[in-house]
Amino acid sequence: MISSSRTHKAFLIATCWLAGFGMCLLFLQHILQDCPSPPNPPYLGLESHSNSSNPTPPTQPEKPILLLWVWPENYRFDFSDCKTFYNIEGCHLTDDRNIYPQADAVLIFHKAISWDLSNLPPSPRPVFQRWIWFHVESPTNTHKIPGLENLFNLTLSYRRDADITIRNLLTVNKNPNKEFVLPKKDKLVCWFVSNTNPSTGTGTRMQYYGEFKKHITVNIFGSMSGTRMKDEDYYPIMASCKFYLSFENSVHKDYITEKFNGPLAVGTVPVVLGPQRENYEQFAPADSFIHINDFPDPAALAQYLLQLDKDDEAYRRYFNWRKHVSAKPHLVIWNQEFIPYICHACEYIGNHREYKQAHDIYKWYFS
Repeated sequence: MISSSRTHKAFLIATCWLAGFGMCLLFLQHILQDCPSPPNPPYLGLESHSNSSNPTPPTQPEKPILLLWVWPENYRFDFSDCKTFYNIEGCHLTDDRNIYPQADAVLIFHKAISWDLSNLPPSPRPVFQRWIWFHVESPTNTHKIPGLENLFNLTLSYRRDADITIRNLLTVNKNPNKEFVLPKKDKLVCWFVSNTNPSTGTGTRMQYYGEFKKHITVNIFGSMSGTRMKDEDYYPIMASCKFYLSFENSVHKDYITEKFNGPLAVGTVPVVLGPQRENYEQFAPADSFIHINDFPDPAALAQYLLQLDKDDEAYRRYFNWRKHVSAKPHLVIWNQEFIPYICHACEYIGNHREYKQAHDIYKWYFS
């Protein structure tokens, strides 16, 4: 009887002990669940793990696609030139027409469009897509191809009021530039000219030149002289001239081409024939060039240039603007003519996604 009582007592003690041990285990598990996990040890491999101190970088948006529908004048270049020359890489530039349905914009060269419009992209134009009218000729040299009036919702031109304006702009520096060294001059007046076709508007400049050359010697280069000038000779020859005839083939607002930028870039004084002086002064300092309209006739202009040739101090005043303003040379190799236009169209498409309504390009361009 006593043995049975002792056995029962031992069973009760063991049961109580097990129950207490179980409760301790449950309590410990609850504590461990509430405690934060220790940080992972630093990863020493080649790949970094994402954590709160090293978040995954956001996904970059896809670059918009600019489709070059036709190569202007078949002047081809490497699309990487946009990065090389202008540090532009804001769009995916291509000439692959197979991706037309996905293109954000299509660049169409006006002079390449057929009169029956048969070589245009498929129409109607997708509502999300921009068609860019690419034209850099003056109104005198622009053919009105019927049916184009309201197809385009962006314009690319030399005009300041185009959607995409491409110009050889001068830059202003707050700190003075380094002292300008005038290139050595061995020629007084120079002119690079090839186009003498009066149907392109050259009649005005050829008539002025015909009278001007009676009073001063002009060094002619280009096909008008009977020989073609090499591309690499363009800037060295221009720099060797005191004055350069920056005569545009036709006279229109804002139509101020590389003929004006070249002499400014190399240290030669441009003598300009084109729009009014006020228009030129919107792009360059008033004392950086000579305008034919400042003189009553070609003889008076010639006499003034001959006087400057003998007065070094007066001549050098035409370069005072260089203290705070700079001019950059433009591209001159034959197949580089359209690179700046195409590259800056890419830059525009990369920065502008807003909707643009099509408008009458002829009403705008010929107004």
